[in-house]
This record gives sequence, structure tokens and C-alpha cells, in this order.
Amino acid sequence: MFFKDIHFRIKLFFIIVVFCFFIIIARIFYLQVFKYDILKKLADNLWSRELPIEGSRGIIYDRNMDILANNLTTTSLVLIPNQIKDKELATKELSKILNVKEDEMKKHVYKKTSIERVHPEGRKLSNEVADKISSLNIDGVYLVKEAKRTYPYNENLSHVLGYVGIDNQGLSGIELKYDKYLTGKSGSIKYFSDAKGNKLDMSEIYQQPTDGMNIMLTINNDIQKSIERELDNAVSKYNPEHAIAIAMDPNSGEILGMSSRPNFDPNNYKNYSTEEINRNLPIWMNYEPGSTFKIITLAASLQEKTIDLYKDTFYDGGSIRVEGAKIKCWKDGGHGAETFLQVVENSCNPGFVVMGQKLGKERLFKYINNFGFGKTTGIDLNGEATGILFSLDKVGPVELATTAFGQGVSVTPIQQITAVSAAINGGKLYKPYIVKSILEPETNSTIKNYGPVLVRKVIDNETSKEVRNALESVVTNGTGRNAFIDGYRVGGKTGTAQKVDNGVYMSGNYIVSFIGFLPANNPKVVVYVAIDNPKGVIQYGGTVAAPIARNILMDTIDALNIPKPDGASEKNYQPWDVRYITVPDLVGKNYNDIRFSLEGLTIEYSGSGKKIIYQSPSANTRVVEGSKIRLLLGE
Repeated sequence: MFFKDIHFRIKLFFIIVVFCFFIIIARIFYLQVFKYDILKKLADNLWSRELPIEGSRGIIYDRNMDILANNLTTTSLVLIPNQIKDKELATKELSKILNVKEDEMKKHVYKKTSIERVHPEGRKLSNEVADKISSLNIDGVYLVKEAKRTYPYNENLSHVLGYVGIDNQGLSGIELKYDKYLTGKSGSIKYFSDAKGNKLDMSEIYQQPTDGMNIMLTINNDIQKSIERELDNAVSKYNPEHAIAIAMDPNSGEILGMSSRPNFDPNNYKNYSTEEINRNLPIWMNYEPGSTFKIITLAASLQEKTIDLYKDTFYDGGSIRVEGAKIKCWKDGGHGAETFLQVVENSCNPGFVVMGQKLGKERLFKYINNFGFGKTTGIDLNGEATGILFSLDKVGPVELATTAFGQGVSVTPIQQITAVSAAINGGKLYKPYIVKSILEPETNSTIKNYGPVLVRKVIDNETSKEVRNALESVVTNGTGRNAFIDGYRVGGKTGTAQKVDNGVYMSGNYIVSFIGFLPANNPKVVVYVAIDNPKGVIQYGGTVAAPIARNILMDTIDALNIPKPDGASEKNYQPWDVRYITVPDLVGKNYNDIRFSLEGLTIEYSGSGKKIIYQSPSANTRVVEGSKIRLLLGE
């Protein structure tokens, strides 16, 4: 009985052992066959290490495929501490090459990590430094490929392009706005090591990085270079607080050029203040626009037919009173009897007050809103401001009067040029934009296109034609004469806006501006220039900003291949067969000696004294016969 019981127990134990063994075999089979991929991945994670290889950032082009932002191939230092046998030597040599204290380098060399980046001293190394590190030939010290962003035109277009951080992440401008397209996908070199970090004798695996997508802008780099040159000249000549210029295609909203001063070099952005690198003034700066805003009042008045430019007249006695407030004309004594076309040509404030009164606040502010003021334009850049308008219930007779000639409202340059484009292009308000297309990195084939976005129709075609003709007359006969280009039809409007500080208008401190376009009968380009507090000059938009805009417009003629108009077809607008006169140099001469000798020119003077201390237009400017020459007299 006893032996039988033992025998049974042995059999039972044997059966249990066989059953357990079967379960183990089955489990191993299941893991090896059905769970192979998971096990392999876990094993690879234990053995494998990755040296990162960064994908290059996408290239940014202008509309003609001129490179505006590119990449330089550079290297960065990566350590695998467990593979460094002589840590003391590595610490000493690396700290010497990178100019880092040995205590700081020790933190990297002795760190208990599988892979350690030396940041920031070991990032984006020069070829000379990389060669010195490579020559050390120390196990566990690696150099990996990395891309460094470079901007071949340095400060040009800096606020639009923006800049990137040390990890090639976009931090402002296009680099930030389109970062998800521009950023590449990193690859790696995968190698295998044991738990102690010793490299195993297994083949390395190369995972190729993917470059970011390329971007084509609407910018014409030839126009952009012209803007940059003219702003540099303005800074050198006038030492202004700020200077701004924008060029736009009025028929689409495409930005052809944009810049401001101060600007910065995105290759060395760390050398500048946060304000300098982040304030894109053409879309961020708010200020009273002055007389360039009169274009909106003009367009509204013509659309509502409250004035006839040629038949209706106004008498300018030098000022107008509105509820006890005296609003002056810029010309002492006024312009006398004028048609409303002459009101526009002379930029006569009292005349525009009357235009505003004829419209009434509801209609005037309806058009101001419809032209896009008081809200962002939606341009594809970060940091756009909205401007400031009176709420309608706060608009009394004085506010209506001042708004009509561009005082008391606050706008941004991008709002101003967008609105004027609508006024002259047939009445279509377009959303401004600066990215034209997204391109595939290898072939530059188009992945995504961006085109014109029509916001609304503001005025009709006939009204827009009248606005263009009036603004062409401003350049031919009025305050915008310094923007005149011989042989081309140019339209435009000057602006001289007194600046405000803590609610009080500042004495002798103005933002002077000019907005011009050509050809006047069929505009291809609009240019807006604003100079903040120019020094050493009489602060008028016609004397400071108009010549700058003229130079940019002249460059756009070549950049856009704009032909000269056919003279025969233009005579309905301007008498191109009249002769031109070169303005002589009058500064320093006695007024009594020259006033009867300027044949073919009309003299208008201000100030007291016998000596001519300033003239407009300047010497050697070609003007149409019969044009006015403005002289400032003094001692």
C-alpha cells in the first residue's frame, strides 16, 4: 500500500512536470513566433543607440527663385560617456578646443547617460573647431551633421523672414508662421552597444533625414533691394526715429517688397534687442496717417456723388471753424477759390473737412470700415496691429472733420497701402499676402499655391477711375510733384501727420509720408513710404517721402518691365506733348534776383527775408512747364 502510494505520487509529479514543461515550450513558441517583432524592438532598445542627423530646413525664395534664406552644413559634438575610456583626457582636450571651463565639460563627459549633447558650445561648430575635435580620435566623441540657417542678404527683408533659434526652430516672421512646412524630419545613425556602453560588432543602420519644404514668397528681390537702399539713404540723410516702405501689387494684394528701420541681421540676431528683432513696423506700428488718408474721404465722396471734382468749388481762406475748433490749412492765407480737384491737388484740410461734412459720419465711417481700417488685414505674418478708430457714437462734428483729413484716427502701414490699392484698382479690397507657394524640397515642384483673396468690393470701377485721375493730378500739378517720373503716368498723395504724445500733439515732430502708384491709368505697383521725424529738413511728405517713393517706383519699372505709355492714347489725361523744364539751384540766392527769371515756372513762397533757404522741387528735377516752385525765404 505504501509503495503503491509512492508510485502514484511519482507519476503525478511527472505529469505535472511534463505539463509545466509543455506550457513553457508553448509560451516560448508563442513569444518567438507571434511576438517576435515586439521582442526584437525591446532588444533593440536595450542594445541600440542613435546619433541624430538633423534634416535641413526648407529654403525661402523670392518670386524669381532668388534665395533669401538657406542652410550651411555644419557639425555638432555628441558624447557617449560610457565609451570614453580616458575621461580626464577628453575633458581637458575638449574644454580647451571649445573654450569651456573644465568643470563644465566634466558635467558632460562624466554624465550617466547613453548620449550627451554638449550644448550650446558644441553646436554648429566651425570647420576649424570640428577638425581639431576629429583629430583627437577619442572613443565616444562623435561629430554629427547639423544645418545652420543663413541669410545671404543679411539685413534685407529681416523682419519679414524672421530668424531661427539654435535648434533651427522658427522664432519670428515667415520662419515662425510657416515653421511646420519649413522644419525637416531628423534621421539618425543607429549603432549597437552592450549594457556598459561598449560598441558591439554589429552593422550600423542609417536612417536618412527628410528636408523641410521650400517656400516661394511674393517678394521681388530687385524691388526689395531698392527699398532697402532708399531706407538706408533716408536714415543717413534724415536720422529719423523710424522709416517704413512697402510695395504691393494692387491687383492681387501680393507684397512685392517690405522693410523698415531699425532692422537687424538675422544671422546675428543675438546682437539686437527684443524690440528691434520682433517689431515688424509695416504691420505693427500705429500712427495718425495724415493726408494719405484723404484718399478714402475722396473715394467715399465720389462714390456717394456728394462732390463733383470739376464743377463744385470751395473757398479756402486758410482755416475753417467747426464747433469752436479752428482747423488750419498748411498754407498761410489758404488757397482761395478752388475746384475740389484743386482741393485734392493742394491737400487742403478745410476742403476735406467740407467733404466729410457733406458725407456725414455714418457714410464716411462706413467706407472707412469697408476699406479695412480698424481691423487686421489678415496678412500671413505674426504681430499685426488693428489700428484705432472712433466708435460712431463718439463721433461729433470735430471728430468727423479731423477724420476726413486723417487726424484722430490711427492706422498701420499695411492697412493704408491695402486700402489705397482698393481705391485705385477698380474698388476691390484684397487680403495682402506674402507667401506665394509651398514647394517640394527635391524638385521645387509646387505642393500648395496661394492666390488673391477678395475681401469685398468697396467702390465701383468708375469711381476708382476718378480717384486715379485725381491722384495723378496731385503728382502732375500738386503737392506730389516730387514723385513725377518723366514719360510715365504717376499718381499719388502726400501726408504730413503731427505726432501725438500722451494725448498732446508734439511741436515740430511729424510722420511724413507718400503713397504713389504707376501707371496711373492701370496701376501695376503701389509704393508707400513713411518717415518718422526726419531731422534737418522741412517736414513735409512732398519734400521728404515723395522723392524716396519716386526712386523706388523708378526701380519697379525695370523690375516689373513696365513699358512707357503710348503718348497718343494718354492725351485724354495729361498733355504729354508739353515741354519739360529742369529746375535750377536757387538755394542761397536773393529772391529779388531770380523771381522774374524763372520762365515757364510758377513761384510760391513762404517765410520772410530775402535769401532762399529751401526749394521744392530740388535742383535739377525735371518738371512739366507751368509747375509750381515752392521757396522758403529767410536771412
